[in-house]
Amino acid sequence: MTEQSLRSPVQRSRTFTGILVNTAAANITTSYLWFALTFWVYLQTRNVIATGVVGGAYMLLIALSSISFGTFVDRYRKLAVMRFAAAFTLVMFILAGVMFLLTPTPWLLDLGQPWFWIFTLVILIGAVVENMRNIALSTTVTILIEPDRRANANGMVGMVQGLTFIVTSVLSGLSVGLLGMGWTIVVAIALTALAFVHLLTLRMPEEVRAAATDAHGGFDLRGSLAAVLAISGLFALILFSTFNNFVGGVYMALMDPYGLEMFSVEIWGTVFAVGSTGFIIGGALVGKFGLGANPLRTLLFAVMLMGALGALFTIREWAWLYIVGIWLYLVLVPVVEAAEQTVIQQVVPLHRQGRVFGFAMAFESAAAPITAFLIAPLAQFWIIPYARSAEGAAQLEPLLGEGISRGIALVFLIAGIVMMAAALLAFLTPVYRRVSATYAETAAKNPATAVKSASSP
Repeated sequence: MTEQSLRSPVQRSRTFTGILVNTAAANITTSYLWFALTFWVYLQTRNVIATGVVGGAYMLLIALSSISFGTFVDRYRKLAVMRFAAAFTLVMFILAGVMFLLTPTPWLLDLGQPWFWIFTLVILIGAVVENMRNIALSTTVTILIEPDRRANANGMVGMVQGLTFIVTSVLSGLSVGLLGMGWTIVVAIALTALAFVHLLTLRMPEEVRAAATDAHGGFDLRGSLAAVLAISGLFALILFSTFNNFVGGVYMALMDPYGLEMFSVEIWGTVFAVGSTGFIIGGALVGKFGLGANPLRTLLFAVMLMGALGALFTIREWAWLYIVGIWLYLVLVPVVEAAEQTVIQQVVPLHRQGRVFGFAMAFESAAAPITAFLIAPLAQFWIIPYARSAEGAAQLEPLLGEGISRGIALVFLIAGIVMMAAALLAFLTPVYRRVSATYAETAAKNPATAVKSASSP
């Protein structure tokens, strides 16, 4: 008799909750240091190129590494992958702390010197490798959660991610403002070490050994592509999800500068935390009600609404409008992410899910740095100076009102309109109907074999 047959769905759900909480703690730690780095760099340089490069580099590293992460998730046991990622992140953060201690601050903030890039890269690599855990977490939903409850479980993942945003935005702003970057790194190291120790205490008896897989090497691009193309319309689903990431790159580069021009760093962290409660609400709604009969349709409606919000939440330089807009936008983010994950978990066999999730993460993450790297220099050298000039301010005032950040508002408006148009066009494509039909057909069969494939030696 296997371990799987001895454990009820409730017991497996409890195990998943433990893994989810530990992953949340790790995400809080890396996001805490990541937010702090972004705040610190902008406050010290007042240069949106710096924040755009930091944000774009983070997403670019995720794009370049995600296929390898997915390959390792398929080849090894999920908890082993999580433990490796936690240990690696801890080492990187310790290296960043040593570098901050030994390198003069003016050197670290000089974009023309290598120290800024090395310091930033060490922190970003540690944060990026931690994302391997998120791919592994998505596959544990398949292993531990019954098929008809996976959309709800994915909603809980989104809710936990929202909690991560709230905690880290508040802590990062207060930490940079009150403690400074040095002590912020020390706190991140301590929290990473605690999360790693806790991870060592977790067990997942459903996976006695890694599921049999056709993954090879450390970068199975061919296998990842084959796994995606094996499911009719799955590549189109990844394209649909990428729509959200194009505009996400714009927000990545400019949302913090916009907020930091409106608020102090301590207040901005708190403001973003208030807005981020929307993430929890969105995840809780998915956890309670699911995603409906067609998650892909739900995804596209959510993307369309996100575009509308992104276009309008800076239409005037009003603090309440910005906060409400962020809140509503983040309510929709867990819906989009849970919809994609639910479809993949339903239609892709477990032994290929790591590579499919990794391929999707790589493809979607590549969109954000493209827009971030493009929009940051454009905003810094042309759009913002134009909007702050007497002529530009007069031309923009009828549409965007007055304020020092009207250039950023113009960028958000254009990006939101593009996002809405892309989602609307996606509804009209044949591939949308094909993906919807594939999901409906697979869901009707309600396969329960995926969990069993990893349960017995």
